Amino acid sequence: MPILNVELVGRPSGTSGSLARRIADAAAKVLGSPPGRVWVRLRFLPRSKYAECGGNLPREVRPVFVNLLKARLTPQKTIKKEAAAMAKAIAKACGRSADNVHIFYEPPAAGRAAFGGLLMEK
Repeated sequence: MPILNVELVGRPSGTSGSLARRIADAAAKVLGSPPGRVWVRLRFLPRSKYAECGGNLPREVRPVFVNLLKARLTPQKTIKKEAAAMAKAIAKACGRSADNVHIFYEPPAAGRAAFGGLLMEK
């Protein structure tokens, strides 16, 4: 059930037509999820709509923001390893540096998200 909301700043590298699928497949591999269980919503933000304080943005800065929603909270002992692997996998799928991939873990979905009108049990 993991859902990734991914926002890329600037133009994607290569063909963007299959990018959402590449990200979904990469995330599924990291999470050990079966086919059809990882969902990705992909958006692009023009570089002109993104800024960091301190002046002009260097060309090598090409952020990828990922909000990751999972049914349950990842245990602290595994979250570091998972986050590093996820950043590398998404970076590869996007043709960007893992240093530019920023992952935000959302609160667990169980008990607060409904699919097809059915609330996920805690």
